Amino acid sequence: MLKKINLKEWLPVICLSFSAFIFNTTEFAPIALLTDIASDLHITEAQAGTLITGYAWYVAIFSLPLMLFCAKFERRKLLSALFLLFIASHLLSALAGSFGILLASRLGIATAHSVFWSITVPLSVRLAPAGESAKALGLIATGSSLAMVLGLPLGRTIGLLCGWRVTFLVIAATAFLCLFFLLKNLPVLPSKSAGSLKSLPLIFKRKALVSLYLLTATLVTAHFIAYTYIEPYLLQISNFSAGLATLALLIYGLAGIVGSIIYSKTNEAGFCRNIFAPVLGIIIALFLLQYSPFYLYPLFLMAFWGICIMLFSLNGHERVIRFGADSTDIAMSLFSGIFNIGIGAGALIGGLFVTQMGLSVIGFYGALLAVPTLIFCYFIQKND
Repeated sequence: MLKKINLKEWLPVICLSFSAFIFNTTEFAPIALLTDIASDLHITEAQAGTLITGYAWYVAIFSLPLMLFCAKFERRKLLSALFLLFIASHLLSALAGSFGILLASRLGIATAHSVFWSITVPLSVRLAPAGESAKALGLIATGSSLAMVLGLPLGRTIGLLCGWRVTFLVIAATAFLCLFFLLKNLPVLPSKSAGSLKSLPLIFKRKALVSLYLLTATLVTAHFIAYTYIEPYLLQISNFSAGLATLALLIYGLAGIVGSIIYSKTNEAGFCRNIFAPVLGIIIALFLLQYSPFYLYPLFLMAFWGICIMLFSLNGHERVIRFGADSTDIAMSLFSGIFNIGIGAGALIGGLFVTQMGLSVIGFYGALLAVPTLIFCYFIQKND
């Protein structure tokens, strides 16, 4: 018999999931608007591209210091402050008359992002009904995946119709509505198991967490060596049309949602706690990427890849919460920072490969870099 869902109990988690959608949408929104931004501000597209890399590296560097500063803050008030900074920074982005002002506004957004992702996953588990933590993680992951599926195309469409500045205004307005519903549905949430500077030595003494951080750094770097350049790869190497390449990326995003559903349905049985399987799956997907000249094959490959990376991400979040239970927010800020290090490093290394050897090698070298992560998987699995 199906268990009746109490929507009121789930509203706080749903609000956080929608917030995750907004925060992930804005992180990558400039990707779809680079040409317009560069033209309007009289800069090159390469300069405009620093809005992406600068954002990722800022989050990587400042996630931990910012979380340490905010560790004792009551969470409802902290989320309110983060959203106000997020909204104000987007308004500044929309009004920016120079690249310097736009970059400063993006760093304001990245500041909010750094703390938001440090506290949101632990909060979603804390606010979920008893015994439903896996479903709560799945909801947050769904919000994040939908940003890839819907957020970027919507941002691009608004930018084409009304200009890139309006895209940032719409994000600001949406964030304001989200803040309203969060304030209406979130209870007072005192800081709980956030940790402090004294927690760091204890965290780094835990082999399970250290192994997970090393695994995340190498695997995410390997993943983004290929994923950063997947659109030109599909167009130039797989000979996809622009429409078919868009479909492939849509399938990848939807597969991530499928992965979150699989995780929420099977986690209690312990199936998804085996982190070796998604890591191996990502390596296989990266390796097979170079053998994808036909239409149907890469579409299936993108779906498989999307499921595996989502299972890895959810598994990682679950492990951080489990092994860092006494200092969850600090442990999560480290995980978020390391994840963004992987994003930046993957884009940088992938760019070097593309420049020196061409697009065709990104899958192979991504897989090659990911192979050592299987060794880390052994240590992680051993400490379960």
